Amino acid sequence: MKIEKTSKPLPTPSAGEAGSRNTAVQTTDGKTSSTGNSATSVHLGSTTAQLRSMESSIASTPLVNVQKVAEIKQAISEGRFKVNSGVVADRLINSVQDLITASKH
Repeated sequence: MKIEKTSKPLPTPSAGEAGSRNTAVQTTDGKTSSTGNSATSVHLGSTTAQLRSMESSIASTPLVNVQKVAEIKQAISEGRFKVNSGVVADRLINSVQDLITASKH
């Protein structure tokens, strides 16, 4: 299955653009002041910590179950592995239907 990029990449800032931006802040008395390169603090909440935890958990999970692969190899070499063609056909049809549905959206 081919996965295509659907969004355009974000533009990259030019060489001096990132460090030279000044942020204008309006104070409560209506005056505008320039903050220059002062530090900004952003709190993203507990969801960020949860997402980072999930990301590290997923990254450490193996993509292949080595034990299951070994069992299947052993069954094939011993002639015990049977392919259920009906199940394979049904899942192939479901995959194609999912792809068709996704392409319509």
